[in-house]
Amino acid sequence: MDRPWPKHYDPGVPERVEHRAVGLHELLASSAGRFPNHAALVLAVHAAGRVFTSRMSYAALAAQVDRCAASLQRLGVGKGDRVAIYLPNCPQFVVAYCAALQAGAIVVPFNTLYSPREVEYQLSDCGAKVMIALDRFYPNVQKVRARTKLERVVVTSVKEHFPALVKLLYWAKQGRKEEVGSLDARDLRWSTLVAPGAPPAPVASAESETAVLLYTGGTTGVSKGVELTHRNLVYNAEMNCAWARMEDGCHVTLGALPLFHAFGLTCGLNLSLLTAGTLVLVPNPTDLPGLAKTMQLMQPTVFPVVPRMLVGLSSLPGLERLKLDSVKVCPCAGSALAPAVQRTFEEKARFRVMEGYGLTECAPVAMGNPVYGENRSGTIGVPYPDTEARIVDVETGTRELPFEAGGEWTEPGEIVVRGPQVMKGYWNAPDATANQLKHGWLHTGDIGQMHRDGYFRIVDRLKDLIIRSGMKIYPAEIEKVLAEHPQVREALVVGMPDPTRGELVKAFVVAKPDVAPPTEEELLAFCRENLAKFKVPSAIEFRLSLPSSAVGKPLRRMLREERAA
Repeated sequence: MDRPWPKHYDPGVPERVEHRAVGLHELLASSAGRFPNHAALVLAVHAAGRVFTSRMSYAALAAQVDRCAASLQRLGVGKGDRVAIYLPNCPQFVVAYCAALQAGAIVVPFNTLYSPREVEYQLSDCGAKVMIALDRFYPNVQKVRARTKLERVVVTSVKEHFPALVKLLYWAKQGRKEEVGSLDARDLRWSTLVAPGAPPAPVASAESETAVLLYTGGTTGVSKGVELTHRNLVYNAEMNCAWARMEDGCHVTLGALPLFHAFGLTCGLNLSLLTAGTLVLVPNPTDLPGLAKTMQLMQPTVFPVVPRMLVGLSSLPGLERLKLDSVKVCPCAGSALAPAVQRTFEEKARFRVMEGYGLTECAPVAMGNPVYGENRSGTIGVPYPDTEARIVDVETGTRELPFEAGGEWTEPGEIVVRGPQVMKGYWNAPDATANQLKHGWLHTGDIGQMHRDGYFRIVDRLKDLIIRSGMKIYPAEIEKVLAEHPQVREALVVGMPDPTRGELVKAFVVAKPDVAPPTEEELLAFCRENLAKFKVPSAIEFRLSLPSSAVGKPLRRMLREERAA
């Protein structure tokens, strides 16, 4: 299909980025050499109604990474070995991440919400022999390690980098008790890992080699390890840098998204290391009052978010009175951003939110609304530099879909993406890799449409499609309508089995806390006014909360499984 539209609606963004063929770990060395005294990390802890901070310069971070890398090598970690990181957002995560890469290892971040069963699955799948874990997660590891290849666990405490006053408050609350008393004889504490010693042996890493194994959230099935190479991750950081027109040494990023997730890792940590920026680490992003106070104190310029975070912040009393206009770049992804949610947040916070699109398999960003161009609500923007995207038919995945007759959008179909950020493949899963990567294109599993001028929009996940009496229904469309209701905070829609019609539409709704809750009939009447008859839910169930992943991605699958059980 001939597409005459301009690639970008921001003349300051190049169609191709100037890529540096370097290993991911070399980003820190470069920034530390240019900005040694600049703050690399700020740990922000909300306690006793205040935000306390501790800082680490680029020179100090690089020195600690060197010591950690040398210690990992002495523990037997070599090229291609997997090092597991089971930590929240804290300086130890960053040090361990950079050190493992410097030692030539593959980093495997673990979701901090994992149960022992999930820890065992991921440890067994990746084959890690060394793990750096938070002390309160250590019991989870001990329960399962006998059935894995894990040899060593390095245990660290949440208070290692706390400011002095926060340590006193913490000790007063905990009674100076350690979360973990004695360790297994094979294991050691963080202080040993970063103790001074001989420098690490240099290890060369090729661009094509796997740097990080990021496991998918399992929102639609079994979690898989996504192999992201040094090239994938460095290139995607460079794309984000060009997209936001970021200059070295000038930006403060609020790291509220977990670093074990692709969005937080690339748009938080990797982008900060690339640009010698300051990354403000927020260990507990669910503490929304603390998050707002941290924003007020640190005045970030970059704030990556997910829609659920915007919903929570919008509900905070007095948000509109805070000075938050330091934020210049606010990418939002992870799930569909309802226009009502975006509108409400922007009115209160007084800065723009740019919806984008990506997935772990894209390291993760593939598209976005321009930061300094046309920010088109209800779309995911246009492809990033060096990135191509198409809409193809769901049946064969090969036929590019035309524009609807007389319309501005293509027919709905699967979004496929091609670019240097697309994964190497799935770890030890050749069949799954072949199913996802076809003829150089990544098949995303997302249904979308493309506008004639190049903007894309998401319709829904292919696996979430509801078919009722032969009619196709996309849950996201119904969720957006429900989000427009003034008494609704958020909603999820799923298909429920029905013997006569195949599936029925059921909505799960959380009402806003500061208004009278709506009735089921009121919401159904609202849906009938704004949706075709066959899309109107058959039932609405009110909940106090809805299931979501650690990064706020809605988990429709859990609702389906719950109802089936």
